[in-house]
Amino acid sequence: MSKSPKPSTPVIQTISHAHRMIYRIGRGQQGQRFLEFDEQGDFVGMDMARKFIQMGMTRAKRYGNHAGGRKYKKEIREELPKSEEHEGKQEKEEVSKLFREVWERCRAYEGYKRRRAEFLRELREWEEIKKEEEVKVET
Repeated sequence: MSKSPKPSTPVIQTISHAHRMIYRIGRGQQGQRFLEFDEQGDFVGMDMARKFIQMGMTRAKRYGNHAGGRKYKKEIREELPKSEEHEGKQEKEEVSKLFREVWERCRAYEGYKRRRAEFLRELREWEEIKKEEEVKVET
């Protein structure tokens, strides 16, 4: 008879507030974890999961556009021509579209938008406090 695993401590409860405020919302990707982080009230976890999903989309797209996934010539930033047809191209394009659909759902998710706005508000407040502390130290 196996015991069910103990629920893990939400990551957000294991880090300090100062450490949490180091995080920056990415511009630049995990489905189930996204919702788990939402249940835990962990915006940073949600945004990291969104980034991994976005990365899946962009990587699949890259392999769909370029056989072997190489976009640039070695040692120079000259873009290689896109492949018109190569083995796996269609599959990679379809996978990229699936990732894009999930990524867009993450971005549109009300919990994500609300937690993002809260995080940005909290970050502005945190930065103001840190700025005031720096001014006090300088004087």
